[in-house]
Amino acid sequence: MSSMPRVVIVGAGASGLACAISLKKVHGHDNFTIYEKGSDVGGTWRDNIYPGCSSDVPMSFYSLSSDLHDWPQSHGSNEDIQAYWVGLTRKYGLYRHIEFNKTVVLAEWNSEKQLYTLTVENLATGEQSVTTAAIVVSAIGVLGFPRYAGIPGRETFKGELFHSGRWDTSIDLAGKKVGVIGNGASATQFIPCITEDPNVNVVNFCRTPNWLLPPARKTYSNLRRAILRNIPFAYRLVRWAVFLRFEFMYLAVFGNAFLRKIVTKLLTSYIRYTAPPGLHDKLIPSFPVGCKRVIFDTHYLKALHRPNLKVNWDGVERITEDGIITKTGDRIPLDVLIFATGYAADEYPLPVVGNRKMSIQESFRADGGGKAYLGTTVPGFPNFFMITGPNVVTGHTSVIYTTEVQINYIMQLIAPILGREIESLEVTQNATDAYDDKIQARLSNSVFMHCHSWYRVGGQGKVTNNFPAAATVFWLWLRKPNWNHYKVVGGESNLSMKYVAK
Repeated sequence: MSSMPRVVIVGAGASGLACAISLKKVHGHDNFTIYEKGSDVGGTWRDNIYPGCSSDVPMSFYSLSSDLHDWPQSHGSNEDIQAYWVGLTRKYGLYRHIEFNKTVVLAEWNSEKQLYTLTVENLATGEQSVTTAAIVVSAIGVLGFPRYAGIPGRETFKGELFHSGRWDTSIDLAGKKVGVIGNGASATQFIPCITEDPNVNVVNFCRTPNWLLPPARKTYSNLRRAILRNIPFAYRLVRWAVFLRFEFMYLAVFGNAFLRKIVTKLLTSYIRYTAPPGLHDKLIPSFPVGCKRVIFDTHYLKALHRPNLKVNWDGVERITEDGIITKTGDRIPLDVLIFATGYAADEYPLPVVGNRKMSIQESFRADGGGKAYLGTTVPGFPNFFMITGPNVVTGHTSVIYTTEVQINYIMQLIAPILGREIESLEVTQNATDAYDDKIQARLSNSVFMHCHSWYRVGGQGKVTNNFPAAATVFWLWLRKPNWNHYKVVGGESNLSMKYVAK
């Protein structure tokens, strides 16, 4: 075993793999293990296999900056994206570092040994083992744990029932009456696909409408792909163009009330032009654009013209053994029930106990929701780093971009630990409080405060998921650590001379 400090990464999705790649490329570090609860890499792209599943972000910007790719489409399918991450895992020799079907059930900091003691459970056998690590990186993402709407009677349903994030491919929907609860990003992708078969009758149960952007997906021609492959820097230029377009989107949707009004009028016109006239009043939101996740229409509005697709806005009172009873008392018989109700994004799932003998969940609850310095480090949790932690999701740009920005920041923080110049590093409470105050002050005047959404604790509390500025600002803030915002154990003078003095 290497004498270099051991790193544990939790999760082998895009962020966990990107972190492992950086460990190898930046530090030449090989003493790390990735614990993954699934049976392969890919995270959300391994798990989400529903019909029509694809990225909302153009693939030129939804891939690592170090590993640009010849994508066949502007917005990749889940199969293409999964193949990309499997390919990178093989390219960088990561499979030998990954332990599949294992989950970390507890990570507890030992101040005396300056290590984390981790309890790891084998999900196949139920057996638990104990290991240690000098550094723990959380790469579990925010869309890993499906949330079922709290509707009474779910357990009584006698038909087939599943969540869109755990699509059951063994079920043939032909000739079935299918109920879909939810009309967010997943539902608007798979409903047009399953209703292409006129023998599948779908009732889409909706609570609130969503703002939909016109379709942006397209298949690339062989000529375009050949040009990008053979002209130096072409891939990079396309990537920059997408980045700049999304930065303008931030300005138009999140950063300027006047421009947001213009966008609102344009999207209202699009919905009125595309959707059936009788549904206009229901489909056009009353809340401002950007308050909830803005969805790229994948021909959902056109699908609403199909006779085998009905939309129900009456609300679901309860689920029965043979269907749904709405809040107006109507009984709707169903053979299959699909929950497209999103993910648990307001409760951090990884059990970690720091040097204050408090779990990270207890720490977050005490603060009214997730709170982390630059969305990456938390007071009381030395050598613990979060990718896509609190207030990192931008709402307008690529999560792969923000992930790379965070990983670059983390690589700088862990350099003195890996080099054994210090034993541990912990962000100060004052720096975290000041940062959170700044973030929450911006959020209090933002569009995110105007509706119920998964961006907020409990749907309407503190905004814990969103970063309230442009992606460029996120990069600027995380470009270089402010070492004065950290306290260390062991080698304080080394840190001061080598890093703080710069």
